[in-house]
Amino acid sequence: MGARRLPGVAALLTAGAVIVSGCGTPAPQRTHASSPVLTPATTTTTPATAGGPAAAVPAATVTAPRKTLKLGAKGKAVTWMQERLTELGYRPGKVDGKYGGTTLAAVWAFQKVNGIKPTSTVARRTWEALETPRAPRVLARNGKPTRAEVDLTKQIMVMYVKGEAKLITHVSSGSGVAYCETAMWQGKQQRFCGSATTPTGNYRTTWRASGWHKSYLGQLYNPIFFNGGIAFHGALSVPLHPASHGCVRMPMNVAEVLPDMLGKGVPVHVRGRFKRA
Repeated sequence: MGARRLPGVAALLTAGAVIVSGCGTPAPQRTHASSPVLTPATTTTTPATAGGPAAAVPAATVTAPRKTLKLGAKGKAVTWMQERLTELGYRPGKVDGKYGGTTLAAVWAFQKVNGIKPTSTVARRTWEALETPRAPRVLARNGKPTRAEVDLTKQIMVMYVKGEAKLITHVSSGSGVAYCETAMWQGKQQRFCGSATTPTGNYRTTWRASGWHKSYLGQLYNPIFFNGGIAFHGALSVPLHPASHGCVRMPMNVAEVLPDMLGKGVPVHVRGRFKRA
């Protein structure tokens, strides 16, 4: 199937170039059942009311280690942090007492939800927030109990199941920068140009693919499409700033579990605008 223009997305008009937007070309659904599989999770957050402010979280009866941690740290304090993040719906990866890149992405997501400038250093403010955390702010007024919300301002995605935030992750959306790239597609070399934008609006998940999916703009891991060629997908690089062609990048470990939580036809609400410093 050829590249197509997506409604509402500005494209860079270049002579001899195919105008595209998004990260991949729509194709027939290949894998995963359409019904969500709900994964039980233990959380201290209260169910979020659609359209309302951030849900209040009862004071946690926990005491954080309060030991300053830097990327690469190991030990009991890291294990405590990983367990606490998991309990709250974040996905730090394996609870192994090692502060690596996967745990860092979960720390970033948590810090952003709690109004802390994201950093790799876990210090007093982050420990205090882990003791008494905020819930993510609800974006979709009158949203369905099971839905996905993307906050472009904070660069986070929240997966709600039956009104509760079951998965909260750091993401990287469209960079907003016009691009032109040359790639082999459908057996011939083609030039693709567009504006790397993740449009705001209300959508629903459509088709998906398992494993690495090759698109005309690169490789997408476990993509779940929700707006033409725009998808949630795993990526090896998910920086703090928007960096994609329009898709919503997420850490690889999150992309592993999301397909079993996010079925076909589930509402996806995209809101906000990222402001570069």
